[in-house]
Amino acid sequence: MFFDQITFLLAIGVSSGALCVTLFGAWIGSRRDSFLLDWSVGLGFIVVGIMLLSAIGRHYDPVLQAASFTALLTGFGFIYAGSMQFRVGMTHWVAVWAATGLGVLSTACAFMLGFSGIGTITANLGIALLLVLTGRQYWDGRAESPVAMVATAVLYAITAISFALCSLAIALERKWILTELPANWAEGINSVVVIIGLTGIGALSLTVNQARISRFHRMEALTDPLTNLLNRRALIDRYSSPARPRTAAILFDLDHFKSVNDTYGHAAGDLVLRHFAEILSTRMRISDIAARVGGEEFCAILHNVDREMAVEFAERIRMKTEEKTVASIKGQIAVTVSVGVAYSAGHGESFGMLLERADQALYRAKTDGRNRVKSDEIRLVG
Repeated sequence: MFFDQITFLLAIGVSSGALCVTLFGAWIGSRRDSFLLDWSVGLGFIVVGIMLLSAIGRHYDPVLQAASFTALLTGFGFIYAGSMQFRVGMTHWVAVWAATGLGVLSTACAFMLGFSGIGTITANLGIALLLVLTGRQYWDGRAESPVAMVATAVLYAITAISFALCSLAIALERKWILTELPANWAEGINSVVVIIGLTGIGALSLTVNQARISRFHRMEALTDPLTNLLNRRALIDRYSSPARPRTAAILFDLDHFKSVNDTYGHAAGDLVLRHFAEILSTRMRISDIAARVGGEEFCAILHNVDREMAVEFAERIRMKTEEKTVASIKGQIAVTVSVGVAYSAGHGESFGMLLERADQALYRAKTDGRNRVKSDEIRLVG
């Protein structure tokens, strides 16, 4: 044979072990990413399975081989579970153990009946199935990171094919009962593909996860933690260029908010802020932007609207805020809001100037008695 099978097994074991330690270390640093632990546990089972295969040596032992396949199938089952958790944030364990159990039970039954060759075929097919299911998770999640996710799915598919070829080779040779470990062209291909696949899949998975962590931290820096709206920094970053035509900037200021904190407590004040943020965000189109830009000050940016539509939107938010009280442990809290509206006709005006005009309109709403909407050109008294 053109390769030494034991050497390849040791190489796979070393690669799997190194990746197992790397993933476990990554999980220690980020306990919320439980998929890292699933992957690490899965690779640990794979290392055990490879060690059991290596222990067979020249004296074939079907019991050791059956045990190695059980460990391998369990390992790939955990990797499938981790990929599901990685993509959708949860694991459907019934589906995982159904797929894993099918491979383990069919393999165990074949070995118990003395058909070690058939058991090897079913084990390889079971591993191939788990790899296909795992690759499908990455394919379905390709929108997050198209190149890396598709490449990972392809590597899983190629590795699955290499295991299926091992089953095909035994079936073509009609070796239903083995007297030694399979050593054929398919096993050689499988060994090389597994080494390359493990290395590539591990690197790509860690890359995608690191990119996800970076995006998460960036979102944390741009999101107000109390209301989950964008913060002032995010708003300024997003609108650094001149305001486009038919854009409205609307500033909201909750009336007498300090007295709410003084009378009902800061916890109640937080309830009021979340209450208003919900009123605002649930009435906006997907193309519009809502942000918390100060302690009790909020901003809405409406795109592709005329001036009257912007003022009507602001008035709806004002009326809904006035209608809905906030329940606290010290009683119901009546909330009102003052609103300033500015509209861009699209003459190269900066976004900062548009906000300044909205702020001036807001100032007039507050000085005229609060709980009303004022526009930079149209005045609508609430």
